[in-house]
Amino acid sequence: MEYILIIISAIFVNNVVLSRFLGICPFMGVSNKVSTALGMSGAVTFVIVIATIVTYLVQVYILVPLKIDYLQTITFILIIASLVQMVEIILKKLSPPLYQALGIFLPLITTNCAVLGVAILVVQNKAWGILEGVVFATATSLGFGLALIIFAGIREQLELIKLPKGMRGVPIAFIVAGILALAFMGFAGLDK
Repeated sequence: MEYILIIISAIFVNNVVLSRFLGICPFMGVSNKVSTALGMSGAVTFVIVIATIVTYLVQVYILVPLKIDYLQTITFILIIASLVQMVEIILKKLSPPLYQALGIFLPLITTNCAVLGVAILVVQNKAWGILEGVVFATATSLGFGLALIIFAGIREQLELIKLPKGMRGVPIAFIVAGILALAFMGFAGLDK
């Protein structure tokens, strides 16, 4: 039952983008097409889950025993940067069109605060072990993907309608993101 609560809470109630406001850069930048949003969701999911596992192990078995846990943030950033480089190399080999579509946003996963935020949230929750951390990381990245794909679908539909000149592009995107965040607030209380 605990895992179900973690999953529901991470995907809907405390959505990393719409409630915690982490990962806004790729949320706004890669949400023009659903296909690109799907690719970014997959890449972010992979990086968040692997980064959570690696950072948890480094925190528990290296930083805390050596009493150098004050180096947590810089260590986590280096781990995440290394993992993103690995994902970039893999995507370049396996899916060149997706690699081209993600463009500049793939290296931005390195500075995506959602990845670092999830890794830090997992190690800060002392009641969780690595299994709960992986469940949380997976659910959080699925919540990120859900928000990104919904937002991309809405933005694709907005391209088909006639909007006033001053509302096209970023202004309507911010309005829609706000309405989407309000919609996700309706899930508050489900994690109890």
